[in-house]
Amino acid sequence: MTRAHWLFGDQLGPAFTAPGSGGIPRDARLVMIESQAVFRRRRYHRAKAHLVLSAMRHRAAELGDRVVYVKADTYREGLRRAVGGAPVTVYHPTSRAAAALVASLPQVTVLPARGFLVGREEFAAWAAGHSGGLRLENFYRHVRREHDLLMEGGEPAGGRWNLDHDNREPPPRAARTLGSPAPYRPREDDIDVGVREDLDRWERDGDVSFVGRDGPRLFPADRREALAALRRFVDHRLAGFGAHEDAMLAADPVLSHSLLSSSLNLGLLDPAECVERAEAAWRAGAAPLNSVEGFVRQIAGWREYVWHLYWHFGEEYRASNVLGHTAALPAWWLSLDADAVSARCLSTVLRQVRDTGWTHHIPRLMVLGGYALQRGWDPAALTDWFHRSFVDGYDWVMLPNVVGMSQYADGGRMTTKPYTSGGAYIDRMSDLCGPCRYRPGSRSGADACPYTAGYWAFLHRHRALLERGARTAGPVRGLDRLGDLPELLRQERDRGDSAP
Repeated sequence: MTRAHWLFGDQLGPAFTAPGSGGIPRDARLVMIESQAVFRRRRYHRAKAHLVLSAMRHRAAELGDRVVYVKADTYREGLRRAVGGAPVTVYHPTSRAAAALVASLPQVTVLPARGFLVGREEFAAWAAGHSGGLRLENFYRHVRREHDLLMEGGEPAGGRWNLDHDNREPPPRAARTLGSPAPYRPREDDIDVGVREDLDRWERDGDVSFVGRDGPRLFPADRREALAALRRFVDHRLAGFGAHEDAMLAADPVLSHSLLSSSLNLGLLDPAECVERAEAAWRAGAAPLNSVEGFVRQIAGWREYVWHLYWHFGEEYRASNVLGHTAALPAWWLSLDADAVSARCLSTVLRQVRDTGWTHHIPRLMVLGGYALQRGWDPAALTDWFHRSFVDGYDWVMLPNVVGMSQYADGGRMTTKPYTSGGAYIDRMSDLCGPCRYRPGSRSGADACPYTAGYWAFLHRHRALLERGARTAGPVRGLDRLGDLPELLRQERDRGDSAP
């Protein structure tokens, strides 16, 4: 073999393998490398490891004789065994570590990244014109205009860019579920069985260690399954998505969410086909505008925004820690020990992560991220935990989402305030508080909600910084009205890192 193209494990769709496109030589053989060292470096969720390996092996089976599939300890070893010193092309990897690796290999030519709507040059030009702040809303409007998404005569469909106001409804009173049609779920095959046997053997041999539970596989591992999941969402679930996209129900963790993030991040789906199908559903009268706009905002807005900020901010962004949070993540959190937690909201969400490797964005931000922010946990360690614990977690996904959005460690480069709240928000947006031993309205005492107490303790700890913010000065002034503040602070110090 004299010419080869290397596919990483998150470059598995047809856009990454079409010969003669995007710089891949027409006579190139494809190379895939399964590296066990990847799983030794971090303690990944077992379901995530299973999904990634299953997806890689499914893709290799589809490609047949076109691909050289190598199981090796490291990528370097695998590439050497696959092609020797022959020239290799590769699409730009999705992590800084992988990008540094391919840059260190003289035989490798790096091609522009694929799998996103906006190119690096386009984003750089947009960012240069917004030196006052790279806010999502402005970027999202740029993408809508440039890609003619939900536009009519140069204006946003329906006359408004942002329909968030229509998409923040609490769950229907006394409802245990939204009653949405079930999402697509795949069926496992012999490849899945083989992956699970290998993971079992690695664990028995002490080579790797995982967290969380695995099986049966819940998310697509090949293009056919991913397209079926997309069709199922657009045809049967998109219409009910918008209004309750921020709601939480204990018995209905998926609500009307698409569950497409892992397929997008593996490269099995292209973002353009997702948003175009959603828009077509609206234009055909099959889904309301607020649901379609909310979904388009997630894919063409937030996902693109996070991808580009990961590269734009540079590696130093990882060390951002404006709030000076350095506390270690406790053992019960790291091991996803939901049974150790009494607070029903946190126990429910940790159990969802333990059992499936997934929750939707509000449990991630307001339940998991909010608790960590209130306790002053190290944002870099929390970023790594999210990366390892979620099936859709990658470095580019989690670094801006956790450091910027969730933990406010960048001091507002992404958001205009810290996103954390007391128990009242969780109570309003969920059914999680009713049977809980803690009361969302209590700040101190035996039934004090750890989120309500934690919220006020967080404001007190960072009062000097937050009282200068336009969106945080008012809540900070509320500290002066708390007669039980000393008791609350003593209570939170005594809690330490024990499970609430």
